[in-house]
Amino acid sequence: MTDWVVDLIEQSGYLGIAFLMFLETVFPPIPSEVIMSIAGIEAGQGQLALGWVIAAGTTGAMLGNTFWYLLARALGIERFKPLIDRFGHWFTMDWYEVQRAQRWFDNNGVFFVFLGRMLPTVRSLVSIPAGFLKMRLQTFLIASTIGTAGWTAMLAYAGFKLGEEFEQIDDYLGPISTAIIVVLALAYVWRLITIGIKKRNRNGQSDD
Repeated sequence: MTDWVVDLIEQSGYLGIAFLMFLETVFPPIPSEVIMSIAGIEAGQGQLALGWVIAAGTTGAMLGNTFWYLLARALGIERFKPLIDRFGHWFTMDWYEVQRAQRWFDNNGVFFVFLGRMLPTVRSLVSIPAGFLKMRLQTFLIASTIGTAGWTAMLAYAGFKLGEEFEQIDDYLGPISTAIIVVLALAYVWRLITIGIKKRNRNGQSDD
């Protein structure tokens, strides 16, 4: 798989980088850590310019990010209300939680999108809640582009500096990705336990 990435970047340059990052965002066959690190190595060897490598990677990723945002926005969270009403416990949310999340997103969405774009695992999912909860397109694009550019720049620069030792990048990012997955899993279990209690409390208050 790595050889294929190397060949495509060597043959197609910046266009190949953009295409791979778009592909990784829409349907992740290979991680961005590999794509941008290899692109950074090419820049370090003088085959490409580091600035254009970062720009190409950011552009490709943003095309994919925008695709998911527009798809989620077109579907709309309201379309899933019957599903949430019926299976909300397993989604760890009910319609009240959805409305509260929308209010929270109105105030904190920019930070959520910006930070999420720079976190392994989470970065690929950020566009969906932003679209579902109808974050303004302009705000989404600005926050998402800044975060995505930061992520691609970090990976490209690491490849640029480390050269053929780019596998070392995974030594750092691998445990972070694993830790994030563990935290998300624990958060899901905690939400699963507590949502029923919160719902009963709200129902009890409304009965009063």
